Amino acid sequence: MGWHQELMIGFDLETTGTDPRTARIVTAAVIEVRDGEPAGRREWLADPGVPIPPDAVAVHGISNERAAAEGRPADRVADAVAEALTGYWRAGAPVVAYNAAFDLTLLSAELLRYGLPSLADRLGGAEVGPVLDPYTIDRWADRYRRGKRTLEAVCTEYGVVLGSAHDASADALAAARLARAIAGRHPKVASLGLAELHRSQIEWYAAWAADFQGFLRRKGDPTAVVDGHWPLRELTGERV
Repeated sequence: MGWHQELMIGFDLETTGTDPRTARIVTAAVIEVRDGEPAGRREWLADPGVPIPPDAVAVHGISNERAAAEGRPADRVADAVAEALTGYWRAGAPVVAYNAAFDLTLLSAELLRYGLPSLADRLGGAEVGPVLDPYTIDRWADRYRRGKRTLEAVCTEYGVVLGSAHDASADALAAARLARAIAGRHPKVASLGLAELHRSQIEWYAAWAADFQGFLRRKGDPTAVVDGHWPLRELTGERV
């Protein structure tokens, strides 16, 4: 039985912005998925401690008023999400996140911001993972396919139903279903073990970043830098 036929943990964050080093968690979801169906879920609403910009509210629909009235303190949400993910990793289950480098870097930045143990600390210093990122896997498995690589577009490509886009629970479930669908279409992906697939994604993401950086520089931006770290981008010691 391949990894895509076993337990996967869908994970998604909705946030205050698009820079994972400075944005804050607004909502989070961690969903157990077996055979493509949800078997258990945990959801969080946070009071991010900073104003949620109007463009972010327009994306996920969580207003400042609702976050302040109903949200848990941001440090407690970050701690709880980190504990949930690392618990699954300790049990050997893969965490699936679409564009994982964004969500996991943002979560790590929140832990650093509040002086909480990092993901690696919670794993006794072990490497974070296994992580499955359908964004990275699909881009490698079907490199030359034209069109967008947003969650919505890739779900359409693989026939995965996406509920309410930019809802953390819907996106987390869709990410897990998408990983399963990609493996079903591409035997070369399904045949890899979790540890090997995790290591491969590190290489695939770095190669893509280098290619994209070269493209941007050839197009006239000689200072363009595309971070090639996956599944976690590097963080400074500063708490922004």
